[in-house]
Amino acid sequence: MLRIKIDRSRCIGCLTCVTACVVSHESCDARNRVVIDSGAKCAPIFCRHCQRPECAYTCMTGAMHKDPDTGFVEYDKEKCASCYMCIMACPYGVLKSDRLEHKEIMKCNMCVHRTEDGTPKPMCVEICPMNAITLEEVDE
Repeated sequence: MLRIKIDRSRCIGCLTCVTACVVSHESCDARNRVVIDSGAKCAPIFCRHCQRPECAYTCMTGAMHKDPDTGFVEYDKEKCASCYMCIMACPYGVLKSDRLEHKEIMKCNMCVHRTEDGTPKPMCVEICPMNAITLEEVDE
C-alpha cells in the first residue's frame, strides 16, 4: 500500500505542501496542514489512511469508507450528513471541515485525480523543496 511519509527533521515549515494541496484540488482550503508541536518543531499532518480507520467506523452514512483495493480512506461528500463524527473520532486530529461552507470534510485523498499509470501523484510530495514528504510502499 502506498502512504505519504514525513521526515519531520527535514521540514522547515514553509507551507509549500499546504499551498500545493490547495492548488491541486482547486480549492480555497488544504486537506493537510503544518502545525507546531510542543517542542516548537514543524509537524506536517496528513490523513494516515489507517488500517482500522475510526473515522469510517463512526460514519453513519458511509460517506467515509476504506477502499479495500487501494487501502485509502475515501470520502464521498454526496453521502455526508455533516455530523462531524469522523472529525471527532480521528485520533490524529487530521480531519477538518471546509472553512467557507462547513459542508465538506477536508482530508487527504492522495491526489487520486493526478494518478499516473495507476499510481497517485500527490502534489505535496512532488513539490516539497526539502524532500521531507515522500510516497512509499508500506505493508499493512
